[in-house]
Parts: sequence; structure tokens; C-alpha cells
Amino acid sequence: MALTRRDVIRNGLVVVGGTAAAPLFRGTLQDGAARAAGVTTWHKAPCRFCGTGCGVEVGVRDSRVVAVRGDEQSPVNEGLLCAKGFGLAKILYGADRLVRPRIRNSAGQLVDATWDEALGLIASKWTALVAEHGRDSVAMFGSGQWTIPEGYAALKFMKGGIRTNNLEVNARFCMASAVVGYLTTYGIDEPSGCYDDLDLADDFFLWGSNMAEMHPMLFNRILRRRQADAGVRVHNLTTFGHMTNQGADETLVFKPHSDLYLANAMAHVLVNEGLVDTAFIGNHAVFMRNISGTDTAIDLAAYTAFLDAYRPGDVATAVGISAADITRMARLYGDPARKTVSLWTMGMNQHTRGVWINNLVHNLHLLTGKVARPGNGPLSLTGQPSACGTCREVGTFTHRLPSDRVVANAAHRAAVESVWGVPAGTIPSPAESPLTDAMAMFEKLANGSIKSVWINTTNPFQSMPNLDAYLPRIRAADPFIVVSDIYPSRTVDEADVILPSACWVEKEGLFGNTERRTQHFAKLVPAAGDARPDVWQFVEVARRMGFGHLFPAAWDGQLERSLFDEYRQLTLGTHHDLATFDELVASRGLRWPVHDGVETKWRFNAAYDPAVAPGAPDGIEFYGRADKRAVVWARPYEAPPEIPDANYPFWLCTGRVLEHWHTGTMTRRVPELHRAVPEAVCYINDADAARLGVGGGDRITIRSRRGSVQMRAELPCRVSVPPGLVYVPFFDEDYLINKVVLGAVDPQSKQPDYKKCAVSIEKA
Repeated sequence: MALTRRDVIRNGLVVVGGTAAAPLFRGTLQDGAARAAGVTTWHKAPCRFCGTGCGVEVGVRDSRVVAVRGDEQSPVNEGLLCAKGFGLAKILYGADRLVRPRIRNSAGQLVDATWDEALGLIASKWTALVAEHGRDSVAMFGSGQWTIPEGYAALKFMKGGIRTNNLEVNARFCMASAVVGYLTTYGIDEPSGCYDDLDLADDFFLWGSNMAEMHPMLFNRILRRRQADAGVRVHNLTTFGHMTNQGADETLVFKPHSDLYLANAMAHVLVNEGLVDTAFIGNHAVFMRNISGTDTAIDLAAYTAFLDAYRPGDVATAVGISAADITRMARLYGDPARKTVSLWTMGMNQHTRGVWINNLVHNLHLLTGKVARPGNGPLSLTGQPSACGTCREVGTFTHRLPSDRVVANAAHRAAVESVWGVPAGTIPSPAESPLTDAMAMFEKLANGSIKSVWINTTNPFQSMPNLDAYLPRIRAADPFIVVSDIYPSRTVDEADVILPSACWVEKEGLFGNTERRTQHFAKLVPAAGDARPDVWQFVEVARRMGFGHLFPAAWDGQLERSLFDEYRQLTLGTHHDLATFDELVASRGLRWPVHDGVETKWRFNAAYDPAVAPGAPDGIEFYGRADKRAVVWARPYEAPPEIPDANYPFWLCTGRVLEHWHTGTMTRRVPELHRAVPEAVCYINDADAARLGVGGGDRITIRSRRGSVQMRAELPCRVSVPPGLVYVPFFDEDYLINKVVLGAVDPQSKQPDYKKCAVSIEKA
């Protein structure tokens, strides 16, 4: 029986304390169907979708996945799954699955090819391009969906074989600002706490995060905590209303981009009402401000003077939240009797000052001493299954290397070269091979300086911003494009070579989730048709190009283990220490750093983290920085790159819905999910619609300075938008809303701002 959205809402809502939470399910999808399928074996695996890292049990019969159920032994989700999780069994078996390599011939037609033909063509093309145009003429664009071995193989191939820094990932679009926020505050990436904090806190502040739909397992855990303690409160800080409203104790809608004002105003209250933990600050923090492009130390007095421009009464109108509410929330952060967790995702990160707003939320925890302690801390939420474990930890960005190493640091390059067993100087410095972030990479494709790109496990020609500024020019430049994927997509449409990839449990791999948990999954079923694992694709092309010395392990089922074991060496002694491969095979994942088989729940805290030096004041040490202190940053408000005006009077915000993940290439092949939300629509405020003469279901044109798209209008139901703002999800390839989105990026993280641009709306 197919699930419709109405069925999901009616039957799937978990009710906690009388409040509707996210759609969650326990048991096996369509129990009757599973019984009829006759599951013969069940196996553990992490979910293939978001960065929560839920555990699932995979039901197999006759070498085919026939059912999934929540893994009750998983400490992440304890047997529950969201609607997408229950669709996992079907993502492997869509009717249009890519099952054999294809090559575009001289007539522009795609024809079937053997693997040897396809890989040989890629190797010969890249060898010729590097010889004629240099090593930076080729590039690879990957994903937070890469397994750890896949990302590590890509890193070795590009930076150790071809010797180019032209390696980027779509995590640049979603998590880069969080990464730079952690690094600039603590000197080390990723959260100090873990999901256990959700079972202990008293106040949960959700900054631009629709957790009920985007991270429903974690939101359910928050609501379970609230059910256990009537004093627990959920504060939803957002630019529009959504399903999370239903489970929050309060929803405060602020104006787009005004979060910089809001966080500074809350810090003003903390400092001026004596709510700062002065002992914690004295022992563990320094104050800094960037002055004329230089990071400069300041003191508490200078920081207090900086905050004088952010009095709640002075910024309330700009924020759209009353001074009384700003002050009340700040006092909750400052109440030493209450434990506080802040959570956020794209609402903060996809921001032209995403790093700054990340810093400002970290400030609230540092000023109050509510970090690195159970039930307290800032916790960024992750959108992809291994954006943390692969992109961030392995270091598959242009500027990174494993375990927070960077290519700009000669000692870091040397440490990696030593483990790789390659000559000194193999990994190129930025002077030898420029650092090219994702948006710069696509600009170089458009201007012809990059002649070929291998796009793997991602769909940028739907997901990148300001599409029309790039895609027509890329077509005109005519680079050689290789795409590895599992289904047709807007990106596959542009390919000269299509490589069919194995998906999820059709291969072995490891993912790393939001709370630093590394999880292993085994190959359970054969890949569809002639599809092959991405890691095999990388290694086979590398060997054809003469880089076989980088991958000595035979392709006999041991390559993933071999790559992981080598990569793990680069984590040891760096405070990113990973568990052994066998420990991960035997467990439901372990949170790094792992010492002697014991995971670390709370970093920087001597009671839990053996890396903290003996004698650290009150057992806390921010060892990521040389001075062992975290930074409280004075970050000012900075205006967005564009705001609504007479010609473009609306804010546009883009994002996701519960049923579909990213560009929908997997979830739209799950019939139940597709029928529940078959197309993207534009959610518009009732009053705005009435003024424009637009009714529910009417076609409208959304236009910006960059492009336009037509789609149906939906008057608020699941999404409640304030006047002057419209919301459109980006999963639907038939309505490319990213043609409209601006391409402005955060100057530090290079992450694009998908969350606000100025548009006009008119009836089509």
C-alpha cells in the first residue's frame, strides 16, 4: 500500500506530551510485504541519507534488499526511522537505474561501452590534457556521500598522483561555514559534544534548522527529553514557519540575515547583566577582532564596547523580535542552573557571513561556560551521511588534508607524504597548484581553464547556485565531463562518459556522522547490472595513468580495509584518532577520538577525553589551539549582498522537505515518497497571494536578477511563510529554482548563500 503525505501526517506523527513531532516509524516498512518477501537475513548498516547516522537493519533475500527496519541496537535512533529511511530498500531498484558505462560518440550520441573502454578513455584523455595544459587542467568534484575509502582514494589520486589541488566536494555548499566556524573558534573542527547532550539539556535553541523534517530522529530525541522533564524548552529561531513549530515551545521569526544582530544582542545582555562565567573565560578564552584584515587580540572591555552597538532595544526592529524576547532568551543562555544546546544547519551556514554567525553562537556558549560539558554545547547538524567523516575528516576540499591538515602547511604536506610513501614535494603547495573552491572550479570550467571534470556522487548542475551564469558557458567551453552516478540527473545529461556506480550496500564502506561516529557497512547484495563501486573506478583510472603505486592493495575485497587502515594512521595522535577497522565492523560505530577502543563523548573535558593535559583548569582544555584557549570573536553585522526592493520585493528562501533528499535522484525513485510530494511548489503568504491575485495551484513566475522559473503556488499549509517571503524546495529537476539563487559566497568559507535573495512574483 502506497503512503501518501496525508497518510504520513495522520498515521506517522509521534505525539509527545500532546505535541506533534516529526513523522517517525518503528518496525518494518510494510510489514506484510516484508513477510511476503520472506527476509532470510538481516544486517546492520547506517542510513544512506542525512548526516544523523541512523542505524538500519537491511533485510536480504535472494541477493536482493527486500526490506529495512530501524536498528534497535543503534544508539542513534533506537529502532525509529523517518519516511526517507524506510525508502532505503527501494533506492536501489528504480526502473531507470544506470547499469552500464556509456560514452558520447562523435555524433553527440550516448552509446553503451565496456568498463575497459570507458576507463581507458578517461585515463587517456586526462593523461593528454595534463601533458598539454598542465595538471590543473583536470578536476574532480565529489560529495559528502562518498564513503571514507572513496574520499581517501580520490584525495590520493588527485593530490598524490596527478598532483593537483583541483579536488572539491558539494559539502562546500552545506557545511563549509560550520567547519571554518569551529576552526576559528577552537582550532579544531567538529563538535565537542554528541547526541547524548539531547538527553540532558534544559534549553534547545534551533538556529535556522527545521529539525522536525530534516533531522527527525534527533528532534524526536529532544521531544522525548521534554516529555521526561516539564522544565525543558525548545526555542525555534527561524525566518519562516515549518513543521518544527509544532514541537517547539516557542517560534520566533526573525528577518533574513538579521541573525548577526540577534546573536550579538544576546551577547550584549550576557555581558551587561553579569551573566558571563568570568572564571571560565579567564581560564579558557581569549577575545579577538579582525581589524583591517588582521586578527587582533582585544580584551573584555573592548569586546563590551563593541557590543554597545547591539543593545536589544536598538536592534529589535531590524531583527523582527522584541527586545524583551531577545533579553529573555539571552538570560536562559546565561542561567547557570540550566543546560543549553544550540543546533543549526543550512539556515546559518548558507550565508554570506556564515562563519561569523557560527562564531557568534559559539560565543554564547563560551561566555556562559556551556561547552564541552554534558548537556551543554553548540552542535552543528550535518546534511549528508559522511560530510563529516569524509569531506571534513579525510580532507577532500581543495585546501585540506586528513585530520585538519591543510595543503598550505609544508609540515602537514610532509606528514601525509610520509604515510603515502611518496617523495617529498609530491603534494603541491598552493603556489604550485592554486586552491580552487567549488564555485571557482565551476567558473574555471566555464572559462576553459579546467578542461575536464569528474563529477562523482553529486548533481551540481541542479544544486549549484546561479545556474544560468555557469551552465551555458560550460557547455560553450565544452570540457570533457565524466559523471559517476546511479540514476539519470541534470548532471548526467551533460556527461561525455557515464559510469554506473554501486549504491549503498552494494559495496563496502564507512560513513562518519554529525557526532563524530564512524560506522561500517558491508556489501550485502550485488550491484545493479554492471555498476561498480566508486573507489574501484578511481583506482582503476589511477592505475591506467601510472599511479598504481598509490594503491598497492589488490581488488579482492581488501581495498576498502587497506585504504582505511592507511588513512587511520594519519588520524593517530592528532586528536582525531579513529577506531580500528575491526572495531568498527563489530560495533554500531564509535565516536572519535578513540583511545584503546574507548570512544570520546565530550572532547576538551578531562573526565571524558584523555587528550586533555593533566592539571588543566577545572578539567577543560581547548587543545586545538596552541594557547589552549577558545576564541570569543567580535563579529559585526554586515548587510546581505541584495535585499528586496521595488522591482524584486520578496525574499526567496530555498531548502528541503521531509520526503525528498537533496536533488531527489534517489527519493523520487521511491514511489511512496514521490507520490507524497510529486513536485516542488512555491509557498507564499495568504495576504501576498491575495494582493497578487494568486490562488492555490495557480502557476506563478519567480524572477530574480539572475533568472526565472515557473511553478505552482501553494498557500501556506505545511510551510507558514511571513509576508514578503516565499519558500521553494530544490529537489525537483523540472523546476530549477537555483537558476534564481544568487552566487554570493562567504569570503572565509566560500560557501554560497542559498537562503536569501530578492525576487519578484507574478501570476503566469
